[in-house]
This record gives sequence, structure tokens and C-alpha cells, in this order.
Amino acid sequence: MARIDPKHFTKELSVGEVAARSGVAVSTLHFYEAQGLITGWRNAGNHRRYARDVLRRVAIIKVAQRAGIPLATIRDALQSLPEGRTPSAADWATLSAAWRDELNGRIQRLTRLRDQMDSCIGCGCLSLKSCPLRNPWDELSEQGPGPRLLDPGLGDEPEVST
Repeated sequence: MARIDPKHFTKELSVGEVAARSGVAVSTLHFYEAQGLITGWRNAGNHRRYARDVLRRVAIIKVAQRAGIPLATIRDALQSLPEGRTPSAADWATLSAAWRDELNGRIQRLTRLRDQMDSCIGCGCLSLKSCPLRNPWDELSEQGPGPRLLDPGLGDEPEVST
């Protein structure tokens, strides 16, 4: 996207301009709007328009998603900001601090996964040579379902029926 003339910095953006500048598809912007993550309006010609500050919201959404934060959590965090306000640097610091513990837990689980992928993970199969040492007679099954050594928190959530 070409540089914008400074006299147009306050102009409203079309959905295509937001998509081009933010690097997300138009359909993604429509989805974000349907999910309450961003807001726009229709002009007299019935074309979708956004305030320029939507670019910051989309950037925050993208960064948070890349970090693995669920969209519902992102939406709740953005909705905690005063109506219509562009998230500031201080807002971002607050939002990211709230997600830090979740991210640290995810990092710990991924590190465990990386370090234990080729050994007994406590799933109950008892097929590896290390299983009798790390999970004799599948004693870890008493802690719950799933790979207990790999992800001790697995199975703590209620089961989702399909």
C-alpha cells in the first residue's frame, strides 16, 4: 500500500483499505465485526467504512491470536476499554499483562512436549521401554485421562459433547 498523504490521515477507510493496510482478508474483517471485535458503519452509498484507529485494533487482534489467545478472550479484553476508544500503549500493556500467565503456561506445556516427545508421556499405552519406569502399571490413569506427564492439566476441563 502506498504512503498516505498526511491530509488524509483522518479520513475513513474502506474495508479494502483496512484489509490492504492491516494484512488481513476482507472476509476476516467482516468476521471480526460480526464477533464484536471491530466496528464500522455504512456510508450514504451503503459502503462499509471504518475509522483509521481500527488498524490498531486489528493489529492487537493479530498479535494476540498469534500468541494463541482465543478470540473470545480478545473480544472481552477489547470490550473492557471505554466505548470506541482506540487502544493505547497503556491499554496494550494492561491487556498483554493479563494474558502473560496463560502464555507462560502454554510455553511450559510446549517445552514439556518438545522435551518428552520421544519418551513416555503417561498416556497409558505402556508400549515404550521407559513406560514401566515413568508410569508403572499405568498408575497415572488415577490422575485423569490423557498424557498425564506431558500435560498434567489435560482433562481438567469438562468434556465437550459433539
